[in-house]
Amino acid sequence: MKKETKIQILRKLIQLPTINNNETTVVDFIISLFKPYPTVQIKKIPYAPNRDNLVITIGHENTGPIIGLSGHMDVVAPGTLSNWTNDPFSATLTNGKLFGRGASDMKSGLAAEIIAMLEILESQPQLNGQIRLLATVGEETGEYGAAQLTELGYADHLTGIIIAEPTNNMTNLVYTSRGVIDYEVTSSGKNAHSAHPDLGVNAIRNLLNFYQLAQQRLEKLSDSDPVLGRMTHEITQITGGEQANMIPSSAQYSGNIRTIPNYPNQLIFNELNTLLTELNALPNYELTIHYSYPEAPIMGTPESELVQTALKTYRTVFNHDVILTGSSEASDGSEFIQAAGQPTIIICGPGSPTGHQVDEYVDIDTYLQSIMFYKQLALAYIK
Repeated sequence: MKKETKIQILRKLIQLPTINNNETTVVDFIISLFKPYPTVQIKKIPYAPNRDNLVITIGHENTGPIIGLSGHMDVVAPGTLSNWTNDPFSATLTNGKLFGRGASDMKSGLAAEIIAMLEILESQPQLNGQIRLLATVGEETGEYGAAQLTELGYADHLTGIIIAEPTNNMTNLVYTSRGVIDYEVTSSGKNAHSAHPDLGVNAIRNLLNFYQLAQQRLEKLSDSDPVLGRMTHEITQITGGEQANMIPSSAQYSGNIRTIPNYPNQLIFNELNTLLTELNALPNYELTIHYSYPEAPIMGTPESELVQTALKTYRTVFNHDVILTGSSEASDGSEFIQAAGQPTIIICGPGSPTGHQVDEYVDIDTYLQSIMFYKQLALAYIK
């Protein structure tokens, strides 16, 4: 495929505004690229109106391993448009960089995976296995597209998955990552005049007591992962009360926990739920807790076949070694790792560190090299 065509495919993806929605526009464009190849298996999996996941499989069934190439199609909002040098959905090419919302996170990685598969189809090699594209909805707001594909079994027979999230201009290769637990605690109390606090129940005081005790208990889980470090727990939002001279009848806070493989998410749920039960057994406590899209940590190893194949492939394509590391950020991998076969997950993508920022961009040369990397890695892994 010509260089200009590869760039144009990426520009087209960026020009389709998929701000936490409308991923079907991207799905239909990707399908149009694969239509000339009648042997390709194409499956469009609806999640919600205008929101479809896409699974595309190439190669011969039952003849070898299946490797997954994964990317999400949604992007975050561009924010204040006047802060951008150019329209965030114009996909402007300047001085070897392509600017636009999603250029880094992560339509460049998705485009590179798509083109890698198209180039394999063009050369028509005799594949000793299959290569499967998993294009997902809703990664930015909860990885629920990946969760749906995992639940439906599309990742069950994959032995390895490459997620093309940006890794600092593709200088890093992530093989392990923290999990995420977002949770919300609500405290219900009783209003009273602040001059007579004994007549009310202070919902804020009870809420803060829960947080302080939760922090103490979680701090006891002090083991440190050699790559990911210690688990973290932060309060990130808090609301409550009606006015200064009134005992508050309600309060709420949101917390964020970044878990490590040493402490599975279920252990954290047990700690918080036990504390909730203990406090609710006391007079005047009425607390509830809600968990939002918890993501399991990815426990990888540098010795896995996929990681070792990726290291060799990277050295061939880039002429130097990649930095093998971990990540504190969530990705679709935390859903895919729960598939029946527990596939090995690695993350490596061409985006710059400008994701979620104004004037987000991808370096074109890195993008073009990433196509070669995904192509050679996929072929080497299934041989």
